[in-house]
Amino acid sequence: MFLSRVFGRTLLAAARSKSYTSPAGTTAAAAASSNGREGHNPLHEFFEPDRSADDDKPVVYGRGWKASELRLKSWDDLHKLWYVLLKEKNMLMTQRQMLHSQNLRFPHPERIPKVRKSMCRIKHVLTERAIEEPDPRRSAEMKRMINAL
Repeated sequence: MFLSRVFGRTLLAAARSKSYTSPAGTTAAAAASSNGREGHNPLHEFFEPDRSADDDKPVVYGRGWKASELRLKSWDDLHKLWYVLLKEKNMLMTQRQMLHSQNLRFPHPERIPKVRKSMCRIKHVLTERAIEEPDPRRSAEMKRMINAL
């Protein structure tokens, strides 16, 4: 166990220091830099990107989703939209908590209710679809999945 840790760390350090060449002939470092995600930290997704002070234009945020618009979406589209909204909600709540701890004002607090209402409307549309399902087993399964959201 000890040897595997030591050798694993040594190999990892060596892999980081040398540029790995893939079978296609491109190096991993070149591929990472071409994607622009070389120093990407996934925790940065919990914070809104900083705006420069030069931007004089006020930021205009969109409206929430209407149930009539959501009824036109497929199951997969609603599933993707749910997770986009969940990510947005987490980002807003993290930013609000961080600013609150620093005794700063949270800009645009009206965004959080828009996201929450959109998420509730997605659940409502999915529940409507589950109720309309003729197969009782599938309907019960859909309701369990919706309630787990």
